[in-house]
Amino acid sequence: MNQTSSPSDLPPSHPPPSDLPLSDLLVIDLTIARAGPTAVRQLADWGADVIRIEPPLASPTAGNHHSPDYLNLHRNKRSLALDLKRPEGRAVLHRLVGSADVLVENMRTPVKHRLGFDWETVSALNPRLVMGSISGFGQTGPYAERGGVDQIAQGMGGMMSITGLPGQGPVRAGVAISDVTAGLQLAVGILVALHERETTGRGRWVHTSLLESMIGMLDFQAARWTVERDLPPQAGNDHPTQGPMGMYRTADGHMNIAAPWGRIWRRFCEVIERPGLLTDGRFATPVDRSANREELNGQITEALSTRTTADWVIAMNEVGIPAGPVNNVAETFADPQVEHLGVAVAVEHDTVGPIEIIRNATNIDGVPSSIRRPSPDVGQHSKEILDGLGLTATEIDDLVDQGVVQ
Repeated sequence: MNQTSSPSDLPPSHPPPSDLPLSDLLVIDLTIARAGPTAVRQLADWGADVIRIEPPLASPTAGNHHSPDYLNLHRNKRSLALDLKRPEGRAVLHRLVGSADVLVENMRTPVKHRLGFDWETVSALNPRLVMGSISGFGQTGPYAERGGVDQIAQGMGGMMSITGLPGQGPVRAGVAISDVTAGLQLAVGILVALHERETTGRGRWVHTSLLESMIGMLDFQAARWTVERDLPPQAGNDHPTQGPMGMYRTADGHMNIAAPWGRIWRRFCEVIERPGLLTDGRFATPVDRSANREELNGQITEALSTRTTADWVIAMNEVGIPAGPVNNVAETFADPQVEHLGVAVAVEHDTVGPIEIIRNATNIDGVPSSIRRPSPDVGQHSKEILDGLGLTATEIDDLVDQGVVQ
């Protein structure tokens, strides 16, 4: 994607394109927390030159750049430590905007207006710019000014009401699901806007929110309500509407099984040596089996108690029944299939040393590994980036001396 919006008097502010799919894109990263960085990480992993703008290290918001979380979120980026509270800092940001393809932020509305990267300002500076924004509850509306975090969105978006064991009370998901989902949704929207720009020559403001992403993740559970006014309850480890599909105890632990359909259901009954289940009217259809899951699960658990999880997993997969163990995180990374897929990639961090980072979950045939460089320290590339913008050594030194740049 070309950059016809770049001012003619400025040299390119990012390295020449490589063989990665998004290597011709310059992305300004003004995100905090998790949702925004998740979106930017998608672009960085596929080759975009991402300049992460963050406060100088003296700022209390600078954070721990060597925590597992930070090392995972901010790989493949360069860091420019810039004080946007100072007019000189905002001037540097606006100069970057002039040659950028994408700007991503997840600040509250008053903050981005105060710091000079609201949509009206940046689109006037660069009409081809695509701006991506994530908020807690939307850019407009009665909650637009509220700050939002994942667990609040999980509760407001309905996710906690359907998570957990029946009667247990609301339970949060074990990961920041609204953050991650909002980040992925925004990344898709940004790529759509970039594609459209090739035809129109103009950028778009793309935005989503934790609340919208959480409702979207409800998927068929939301449709049960919007279409039939069927209010989904908690179903624990069982599938909400079909059975048997869930987690079951074995002789030495637990396993997950999905056998609610046709031939797979019949094979399942044969493998666990319970042919009587096939003629019991209470279990005639997946819906029947779900409605009578307590009785069905009791018989299944009794049958599974005779063998180990590993034995049952092998036996069921041999006849085409989806089944697998319930691993903890360490067991997940020790799984031979996970090792084969190369999910954890070794990188060398200048300060931390050798670490492993989780690669992008998407594979594009013929494209190399998505991990090119570890997360940067604060301001690690400041002078390099400013030099690429065309600032002289004297101008850069002056900004450093004033504390505008680190």
